[in-house]
Amino acid sequence: MFGFIARRIGVLIVILFGSSYLLYNLQALSGDPLADFRTSRDPEVESQIKATIEQLRLDVPAPLRYFIWLRGVLGIFVGQPDFGKVRTGEPVGELLMDAIPVTIRLVFGATIIAILLGITIGVVTALRQYSRFDYSMTFVAFLMFSLPIFWVAVLLKEFMAIQFNNFLSEPNIPTTWIIGISAFIALFFGAILGRSRRTFWIGFLASGLFTAVLLTLIDARGWILEPGIGPVIFALLALLTAFGVTQISMGVGHKPSLYASLSVAVAGAISYFPMQSLFKRESQVPVLLGGLVVALIVAGIATVAFAHIDRGPVYRTASITAVIIGIIMIVDKLMQTWGPYVSSGEVQYRPVPTIGERNPLIETNDFWVALLDTLLHMFLPTIALTLIGFAGYVRYTRGTLLDVLNQDYIRTARAKGLNERTVIMRHAFRNTMIPIVTLLVVDFASVVGGALITENVFAWRGMGTLFRQAIGTFDLNLLMGIFFVTATLALVANLVADLLYSALDPRVRVGSGKS
Repeated sequence: MFGFIARRIGVLIVILFGSSYLLYNLQALSGDPLADFRTSRDPEVESQIKATIEQLRLDVPAPLRYFIWLRGVLGIFVGQPDFGKVRTGEPVGELLMDAIPVTIRLVFGATIIAILLGITIGVVTALRQYSRFDYSMTFVAFLMFSLPIFWVAVLLKEFMAIQFNNFLSEPNIPTTWIIGISAFIALFFGAILGRSRRTFWIGFLASGLFTAVLLTLIDARGWILEPGIGPVIFALLALLTAFGVTQISMGVGHKPSLYASLSVAVAGAISYFPMQSLFKRESQVPVLLGGLVVALIVAGIATVAFAHIDRGPVYRTASITAVIIGIIMIVDKLMQTWGPYVSSGEVQYRPVPTIGERNPLIETNDFWVALLDTLLHMFLPTIALTLIGFAGYVRYTRGTLLDVLNQDYIRTARAKGLNERTVIMRHAFRNTMIPIVTLLVVDFASVVGGALITENVFAWRGMGTLFRQAIGTFDLNLLMGIFFVTATLALVANLVADLLYSALDPRVRVGSGKS
């Protein structure tokens, strides 16, 4: 394996520097960085041209100038990379360091959500082939494929920001909204659960009635302005999480997994009040990291207590349960922060922003207020990118899983008497993921490339904005800096894809001298 990785890294380095050499020279020949100066009537234009030539080393031919740029880039191995300067004199490295975290915040969450949502819906549509849900999701996927991102973003600004902020001035849910939302939820879950007419109507009525009652209680208690989960509902959600994760992972009939997950859920419910006290501390990063470590330790203890053999899958189930319960606890704390945040003078009951990365009026040391403000500024861009991105995963997962389900080894697994959950999750789903890995790594590699249109619509200054600036101003150093970052990630993603292939499919595992 080590030899394989070393060979792959060597090939990737050759590809990286070969492609960067071609791009540098082609871009240098495609335009004139002094074009603006040649038409200028500024009396100081000659000195400006001279300064620009000296700063950008334009007196050196492009093929040789590339190696000057490369020498600065190779400084990354000694901790002193130099990507050159833009035409305004700012170091490219500083611009990249400012833009990369912005783009990661903007696109990374949307990519993760699109992957999880798309694969989940794709699996369900494959298992419910030709059902109402399958037809509905197929229509939605094709619709999302066809919609331009800027149009979706503008609609989200209007209805999920401006109109919602207006609604918060008098947050009363009209009866027509309750009926409409309940009907939509009822149709959604009825379509998922409805293998027959009877199960469809059971799912339809149960989910619709539950949604109507829930919305009525939310409206009556003023929950929209003062939300929260509370210890009782948190404990119920923890138990439901334990049952749900166990059912998906091992099946509730696997008692060691079920007991370990339930133990983690009980421990999470007991820790509710101590964690609320810890959440009041000024420094929250150690609290969150410490909570994660403790949760994983508790999952390990529960695994040792209830599983005497095959502890790996049991620990996986218990640890996933612990992480999800921790996320629910964080969501509850953010809900508690919502009321004071919305009513503050800086927000004034208009919490969902349409532009920017943060509210410049909010200057606070409160970790939870700052986190909530950041998440709300990410809300609309994340939804826009998720809606456009998840459609591809839905269609690809559905098609691949349907193909896998028709394979001989799936029929053999069923003939051996394995239950359907085991057939789907252990045999079909794992093999479905092999071709999807290619899409996953490409999407992760493109994260830092930025979402140019989305950044422009929501006024975020990330990698996409820098790319537009580099093209518009013919700034070769800036363009090459962006290329180096994105190309490196793309090549690393391909290496990760090869390793994931070997993890998912033993037939392609590699050893020293083998592939």
